[in-house]
Amino acid sequence: MNNEEKKDEILEEETPEAVDTEVVEPQSAEDETQKKLEALNDKYMRTLAEYDNYRKRSIREKEAIYPEAKADAAAKFLPVMDNLERALGIETEKNAFYEGVELVKKQLEEVFKNLGVEAISAEAGEEFNPELHNAVMHVEDEDYGENVIVEELQKGYKLGDRVLRHSMVKVAN
Repeated sequence: MNNEEKKDEILEEETPEAVDTEVVEPQSAEDETQKKLEALNDKYMRTLAEYDNYRKRSIREKEAIYPEAKADAAAKFLPVMDNLERALGIETEKNAFYEGVELVKKQLEEVFKNLGVEAISAEAGEEFNPELHNAVMHVEDEDYGENVIVEELQKGYKLGDRVLRHSMVKVAN
């Protein structure tokens, strides 16, 4: 190849390809209006979906608050029940005062029953369950097996599956 042929080749490589010079017509007013309508419709649908999600979330939150508030309120009355049980546990003659305290305790038990609050069973001889019981004392006793409740020190309560207060117990071995 001579120098002139090389120049022609280089010039051919460097020249741009034919450019497509198609003229784009400006959009008509009808097309622009249609696009605006679609954008507004999209915005409306998104707002509607967002409101629906908000409404559903509000309902779920409201439904979750009631059981929580019920459990908190019931837990506040547990010390009252403890004191009534202690008062009735004292050896005295059965007079009108004793019977009045007994009636108040029964009334509170009825309120707990209506709310769904139940006492947790923690009788001597039962197996210790850490989900329901709180071991505050440990004794070595050959009469009982391993991880067996010897004595209930404070009654525990639950509301459905939720433990309001664990039973305080003395556990053997």
